[in-house]
Amino acid sequence: MQRNHLVTAAALGLAIAASHASANTVLRASHQFPGGQGDVRDEMVQMMAEEVANADVGLEIEVYPGQSLFKAREQWGALARGRLDITSLPLDYASGRHPEFSATLMPGLVRNHEHAQRLNDSEYMDMIKDVIQEGGARVLADAWLSGGFASSEQCITSPDTVDGQVFRAAGPAFEEMLEAAGASIASMPSSEIYTAMQTGVLDAANTSSMSFVSYRLYEQVECLTEPGDFALWFMYEPILISEQVWQGLNDEQQAALMDAGEKAEAFFAEEAAAIDQQMVDVYEENGVEVVKMTEEDYNAWLEIARETSYKNFAENVPNGQAIIDAALAVE
Repeated sequence: MQRNHLVTAAALGLAIAASHASANTVLRASHQFPGGQGDVRDEMVQMMAEEVANADVGLEIEVYPGQSLFKAREQWGALARGRLDITSLPLDYASGRHPEFSATLMPGLVRNHEHAQRLNDSEYMDMIKDVIQEGGARVLADAWLSGGFASSEQCITSPDTVDGQVFRAAGPAFEEMLEAAGASIASMPSSEIYTAMQTGVLDAANTSSMSFVSYRLYEQVECLTEPGDFALWFMYEPILISEQVWQGLNDEQQAALMDAGEKAEAFFAEEAAAIDQQMVDVYEENGVEVVKMTEEDYNAWLEIARETSYKNFAENVPNGQAIIDAALAVE
């Protein structure tokens, strides 16, 4: 009889635990970056999952790295329709649907990591976030990653050094600038650069310092152009939640997510500058030549960008000139 009582009590305990587990709302977070390999974007999402679990508000986040749930280019559409809950996304990947997002990967618009932090609290970012929300998502954490150039052919410094190379540039604004300098363009997410270089589809690429390391591109290139003092390439890669999903959460759950997002953003801000040096160290250790652009190189690129990327954005994107002006107003 006593044994039966013990069995019954154990079964009841399991049933109660299962009931509590099933009462949790589970959010699926997808991103394209390698998981468990030190990529700061994955670490941000994992940190948020841990913080939300610790908040004990009946909410948990399951993280699916490395495109294991959605392909890189599919994430925005899935998020906007409520098929995906959370993502860490290079926002310019969705510029085909919302061309305003190209302003988050505009050559020379962001000067350095400190400038990126100031942009987060500006009218420019308010305008971008309005488009994000109208499109069906909202920002949980801001993140700007600097980046550079790498090539299997020759070092990329002045505009003439890209002439004749097939380039991956990440978004329309950089593609327009590079084409004007004589490069051919092959569009793809950063997760496909390695294979494209390995098979000869690409000669060169722009991407973030973190992706240059995470995707082991040092195995395919001969020369890296680090951001240095004249970084042309900065990309906004926020953590986003579907607005449909957000509206289905209670106040405590929303507050827990916002708190987790703030902690993830602060963690990223501390790590951001160190990522550039990590990239340089890894590439030099693997025998890749590392160079920097001079101020003269940088200004030559900006001159091309103003006549292509900036001009086209201002003329063809709704509110385009106002978005650029708002960004340029941030010192």
